[in-house]
Amino acid sequence: MPVNLLLFISLLRLYAYYGDDFTVECPVGSGQQRTLFEIANELGERLTSLFLRDSNGRRPVNGTAEKFQSDPHWRDLVLFYEYFHGDHGAGIGASHQTGWTGCVARIIQSLGLLTKEMLLSPNAEMTVLKAAAGKRSS
Repeated sequence: MPVNLLLFISLLRLYAYYGDDFTVECPVGSGQQRTLFEIANELGERLTSLFLRDSNGRRPVNGTAEKFQSDPHWRDLVLFYEYFHGDHGAGIGASHQTGWTGCVARIIQSLGLLTKEMLLSPNAEMTVLKAAAGKRSS
């Protein structure tokens, strides 16, 4: 999570500098050109999807722990694990890592707050930094 958060913020900051004129192929080999803003959004959505219920009502972070997947008393308890399985997103390692893993809340906030127009404004650098810190821009 810490590396992904830093990558997410960096992509937004680079987009604020380069704008829509700079695109890269994403995913590699697809032939699709995307802006850094679009790539940051995709990364953010992938990270947040670990904690959100899918179409079957299951959270990938809870893996095969049925108590956390289906028990009405536990299913809304979201744990912040130290690591995540690379293929299916199940949480592994310590389940009380609210430090770096809790930063997913900042990613959710940034996805809902930041727009292309905000990032391309003259004060974009401060906008990105304030969003990453959880503050509204003025």
